[in-house]
Amino acid sequence: MKGEGKMVIMSKMKWVGLIGLVLSAFSLVVHFLLARYTVGGISDYQSSVTIFSWRPIFENPEFAKNSPLYRRLWGQVRRLESFHPDANPRGYYADPRSESSGYVFVRIQGGFHEIRNSICDVVAISRLLNATLVIPEIQSTTSSKGISSEFKSFAYLYNEDQFMAALVKDVKVVKTLPQNLKGARRKKKIPSFRVPNSASPYFYLHHVLPVLNKHAVVELVVSEGGCLQAILPPHLEEYQRLRCRVAFHALRFRQEVQELATKMLHRLRAPGRPFIAFDPGMTRDALAYYGCAELFQDVHTELIQHKRAWMKKRGIVKGKLSVNSAKQRLNGSCPLMPEEVGILLRAYGYSWDTILYISGGEVFGGQRTLIPLHAMFENTVDRTSLSAAWELSRIYGREVNLIDTKLRPPPLVQEKKLGEWKNAGLRPHPLPPPPARPKYPHNIEGWWGWVAESDNEPESTVMELRTNAHKLLWEAIDYLICVEADVFIPGFDRDGKGRPNFASLVMGHRLYQSPASKTFRLDR
Repeated sequence: MKGEGKMVIMSKMKWVGLIGLVLSAFSLVVHFLLARYTVGGISDYQSSVTIFSWRPIFENPEFAKNSPLYRRLWGQVRRLESFHPDANPRGYYADPRSESSGYVFVRIQGGFHEIRNSICDVVAISRLLNATLVIPEIQSTTSSKGISSEFKSFAYLYNEDQFMAALVKDVKVVKTLPQNLKGARRKKKIPSFRVPNSASPYFYLHHVLPVLNKHAVVELVVSEGGCLQAILPPHLEEYQRLRCRVAFHALRFRQEVQELATKMLHRLRAPGRPFIAFDPGMTRDALAYYGCAELFQDVHTELIQHKRAWMKKRGIVKGKLSVNSAKQRLNGSCPLMPEEVGILLRAYGYSWDTILYISGGEVFGGQRTLIPLHAMFENTVDRTSLSAAWELSRIYGREVNLIDTKLRPPPLVQEKKLGEWKNAGLRPHPLPPPPARPKYPHNIEGWWGWVAESDNEPESTVMELRTNAHKLLWEAIDYLICVEADVFIPGFDRDGKGRPNFASLVMGHRLYQSPASKTFRLDR
């Protein structure tokens, strides 16, 4: 009896173990299927368990919003409270004509602010020419190898449907050229204009329009960050308002970018405190254009001078190669260093526990440049502090895996080459040159070894092209947060060509949307 009982118990235990193994295997299969096919469905769950690097620290949990100090630091500018946004036409404004002059196809190159400025200009140009605008093609890196195929060109950054719907009473907008013109464009048989920066309406009416009437299509290549003069003649006042409607109403970022920016804004405001947005504006191009190399040390100074020499060769910079950076800085031609902005904010009355959001896709000099600012303001954050890696990867779309490009030691010289060199013959026979020294990967994790070895900057890798496309999305998120910030302060308002930069766009949008919001314009 005892033996039979033991057998029964052992049999039951085997069945329990087998059932457990089956359930475990089933659970693993379900988890793999969920991870593969329901990325969107688990986002709410993931957001509840995400651990962010920012843990706000406040000296005083009680934050008096009725005090005079609060009104001085965070309150609105009273004399501007009566202004409200309005970009609607003021007089008679006809709908687009049924008969179009032809199609305007536009290729826009450049960074975030250059693309945004150029789109506003090409819409005004299309109405001026009574042309049908094809949705612009933006920055070639968005269609380069390694970029997600889910979003194409304009749709990588902006909402196409919103853009077309908002401009229905201004210009005719289509997504693509007709089939016959597509073939002509592929064969490069359509006339093309490389448009100069700030071209006048006369240029388009007397040079582009005749060609458009003849061929029914023209291609405009915009690479200078704006293709129509900033201030138009009085009789073209409505075109100025049209640019405002494009910038502040028609250009909406695609839904994934909008949603992530909204989440980050909620996280910034979760502690119940107002926050400052700061855009350093310290890009290598801007520092090189204005001759601010001596604000930095070692390789960074050499990098700025290298870029300035490149600009000088191409006629972008007209002055001398070597410039007195101290004099430029005293003239206000150089960006304010982050520690200078921190000193100004502390002197104005902002406490050490003020929430400070740092925007911008690039801060030249890296994170070490921001160390003094972090020391002055404990709650200094950026997009990486307020979002998880998986949240950012979702807005990139599905991308192919690229070869790992992390910094590695140089490969060993092949023994064959060394052997040929060593056995080349008896002295004093002349020796052949030794094999070339292997070079480190350039521009990766702060490595800039090519500066000391070459006069030419290496071509961008596929990973760098992908990063350039990602920067558009990073700056789109920063743009939305800066526009909604309680206070905005720019470190610099010019780009690497002496024109308005990202911070200038933000200040213009804030002035239009909420003119009474506090925006500092520092006298550098």
